[in-house]
Amino acid sequence: MKVMMTGGGTGGHINPAIAIADMIKDNQPDADITFVGTSKGMENRLVPRAGYPLEHIEIQGLKRSLSLSNLKTAFLTLTSVSRAKKLLKKYQPDLVVGTGGYVCYPLCRAASALKIPTAVHESNAVPGLAVRMLSPYVDVIFTNFDAAAEHIKPKYRNKIIKVGNPGKRPDKQYTKEQARETLGLGGYRYSVLVYGGSLGAETINRATAGYCKKYLKDRKDIRLTHAAGVANYDEVKEMYGDAADTENLELLDYIYDMPLRQAAADVIICRSGAMTTSEIAEAGRAAVFVPSPNVTDDQQYKNAAVLAAADAAVLIKDADFNADSMKDAIEKLLSDKQYREKLCENVKKFAVKDANERIYKELMRIAGNKNERR
Repeated sequence: MKVMMTGGGTGGHINPAIAIADMIKDNQPDADITFVGTSKGMENRLVPRAGYPLEHIEIQGLKRSLSLSNLKTAFLTLTSVSRAKKLLKKYQPDLVVGTGGYVCYPLCRAASALKIPTAVHESNAVPGLAVRMLSPYVDVIFTNFDAAAEHIKPKYRNKIIKVGNPGKRPDKQYTKEQARETLGLGGYRYSVLVYGGSLGAETINRATAGYCKKYLKDRKDIRLTHAAGVANYDEVKEMYGDAADTENLELLDYIYDMPLRQAAADVIICRSGAMTTSEIAEAGRAAVFVPSPNVTDDQQYKNAAVLAAADAAVLIKDADFNADSMKDAIEKLLSDKQYREKLCENVKKFAVKDANERIYKELMRIAGNKNERR
């Protein structure tokens, strides 16, 4: 079986594509899978590292302000579909799968025109422009949030299948007690986990350093673990000063055992990208989301807002997050067990634990209809 994957620009688009590719490989080891991205996106680091070949199509996103760059974008959008058709004719895939980002549009649009079975996956609560533009043409629209359907035109909603987010599932599932014992947290009543992604998040890092300086030493019942980010670790450690040596603080650059850490946590403070919110839902943990303000279409805020509206998480805007608001959120969640447990139960409702299986089954269904389309 030959498959072409496309989705790029940020890890939020690329990682789901890699997860789907890995899932297909798990079920069909001889599957021939090729990725299509741009020459400038993060896919150029992530895709080769995952072991897949990568082809390029030149295309770029629209600027929100009036810009001459948008004229080039319009030109590339028109011409990129014909270039995508050439790639498709070269590789002759049985299936094309897109996961969002502007590079997703030309390949999926061209695949539809060539009657190749085509699917897109949208991780966020509000679909991006590429997914919305592709909704008339693709066979299936996979979603993670129910709310995403509201932003697809009603006549195309019959294509929507809520499947959750694809991803590599942990090799071992931990109970909270098992996780606490493994991490040696027996001396602490509560565990608070803070992170901002692999590269860190400046707002979260500054607020956490401030919180630890002002408040953590007086909360001997809390063990706080903070992953500052690989690129920022030394800078953040300096920011902490003497507080970096606080007995009940664990300051890390990166978390390699995230499922274990999440299972042990009473409160998690983090960004609200689609993959992160899915992980929180699967872990069933009380979370404080601090959305990044630097994401296209404010997607992280929209993801967190859906969960907050369902009493499934706490939402604090990036501009409002500091040492004091962090203290208030932690104290509210730790002091009110009933409220904390309500968040845990409600966020579990957003988890789809068999996402990989659902996606694979549906992809094989539409791929099996290939001969009927020609």
